[in-house]
Amino acid sequence: MKTIVLSSLAAALMGAASLAQAATTLTVYTALEADQLKAYQAAFEKKNPDIKIQWVRDSTGIITAKLLAEKNNPKADAVWGLAGSSLGLMASQDMLQPYAPQGLDKIDAKMRDQNNPPSWVGMDGFAAALCVNTIELEKNKLPMPTSWEDLTKPEYAGKIVMPNPASSGTGFLDVSAWLQLFGEDKGWAFMDGLHKNIGAYTHSGSKPCNMAAAGEYTIGVSFDYRGARLKEEGAPLELVFPKEGLGWEIEAAAIMKGTKNLEAAQKLADFSASEEANHLYKTNFAVLAIPSIATANPHLPTDLNQRLIDNNFVWAAENRERIIEEWTKRYDGKSEAKK
Repeated sequence: MKTIVLSSLAAALMGAASLAQAATTLTVYTALEADQLKAYQAAFEKKNPDIKIQWVRDSTGIITAKLLAEKNNPKADAVWGLAGSSLGLMASQDMLQPYAPQGLDKIDAKMRDQNNPPSWVGMDGFAAALCVNTIELEKNKLPMPTSWEDLTKPEYAGKIVMPNPASSGTGFLDVSAWLQLFGEDKGWAFMDGLHKNIGAYTHSGSKPCNMAAAGEYTIGVSFDYRGARLKEEGAPLELVFPKEGLGWEIEAAAIMKGTKNLEAAQKLADFSASEEANHLYKTNFAVLAIPSIATANPHLPTDLNQRLIDNNFVWAAENRERIIEEWTKRYDGKSEAKK
């Protein structure tokens, strides 16, 4: 009996070792917030125990630059959580493997690449928002801003923090939206005025809201759901959605052309487009690729979708390099040091 038990145990251990060796390691590039990755990975690997995710994570600008630099020798198998405008640029350079994931028919038409099959499929969307610290506002006897133009008023000098568009997707959606809203000349003129009031440019889209919540700055230019989450946790924030209209961006998933793990990458794309994944996304975002799963947030306006500008993602992708080069030349002197 002892021999049989030992033999069974040995067989089981050998089987486990064999399964571990057989597991596919999928290299996934992402700009998702670090606090989101653990839950997303756990859910995917539970459904696909033969696939293990190896993350390469950084801000949107850095991940975008890394993927473009590796164009002729790709290191990533897939992308899970990168700006739609970045993936649009990669699609135009034939870097993505078109694929129609399971459940594509449930995805909102504006949340995916319009080609069939699509080169990328959206996960969620986020919109620009101002996180205003009400304690600091009152202490400094400042008026509550209601518009983008308000942010250029001299009373806000040194009180504002926003993301750097070269490294943050949130920062780029702001800058590209202002250029679309106001036109090129007036857009840059607006940013010249805003720059005078900026205390620092961060390399994270959520950090300005975090800093406003902590009282380090009075106003953080950030995005909707981060502000709503901090407010729910008790931060002294008022969320402002400037009346001219809101820039917005899609987070999306895609398969890199040339991956040696195509089947595993397709499973990742299937999961990313699934209802299960959308239920995960809704803990962080109000706008989802599958709209029926989204739930109302008491800290966000019920007409948020109507406040979004008619964002030309193709234009933003095609002009990204030019816009970032001009922005960097004008304003990068106030950017925080990169770690």
